[in-house]
Amino acid sequence: MEILKIDNVSLIYQTNEAETQALQNVNLSIEDGEFVAIIGPSGCGKTTILTLISGLMKPTSGAIYLDGKLIDKPVGDIGYMLQRDHLFAWRTILSNALLGPELQKKKTPETIEYVNGLIEKYGLGEFKKAYPRQLSGGMRQRAALIRTLAYRPKILLLDEPFSALDYQTRLSVCDDVHRIIKSEKKTAVLVTHDISEAISLADRIVVLSQRPATVKKVYTPNIEGTPLKRREDKSFSRWFDVIYKDVST
Repeated sequence: MEILKIDNVSLIYQTNEAETQALQNVNLSIEDGEFVAIIGPSGCGKTTILTLISGLMKPTSGAIYLDGKLIDKPVGDIGYMLQRDHLFAWRTILSNALLGPELQKKKTPETIEYVNGLIEKYGLGEFKKAYPRQLSGGMRQRAALIRTLAYRPKILLLDEPFSALDYQTRLSVCDDVHRIIKSEKKTAVLVTHDISEAISLADRIVVLSQRPATVKKVYTPNIEGTPLKRREDKSFSRWFDVIYKDVST
């Protein structure tokens, strides 16, 4: 079932000196529970699409729908995970994870129980009273994802969430994040520059053109297993070559 629809969306940035068309007639449909990666040349507008989906910006033309409802402002059904974890240094991991429900005035006993359950389920139980400085980079990203899940969004937007990590940690955290998202049956849209990362994580990969960006190609690799296991699949390098050529031309 379709959960997100990007319908003929264009965006023009306007300044006093000039206007720049960032997106042109972008169309994309995303199914409930699907993990979609968006890649493309640097500066083509990948993060701009996430900003539009989040409701933080409105398209110049076209529309975006979540569960059939027009997105025209930020809504609680959309969770946004950024490049850095942005955990507050003075709050414990549990307190950080409960930040969203607190701000939405939904910090109920049920919500606290739910968040505690996520922390236990995903290996941070013994660290719930710890502070961010006491955790590794990978554990902090796991905590940031749990914080994003705390108010039970329908869809997760991931803006290069692993880019600040070293390569080895990045591989491990990709496995963690993929496992959590699939276990919680969440829909996710990932923006990344890393083709290998996109192939290892996503059910579908959307390739954008140069600016003004439009959807150039959509690929469905159909590789089973965890992100690490997918990297070992014999078709992985073939998919990388095909997608690399598309992004580069």
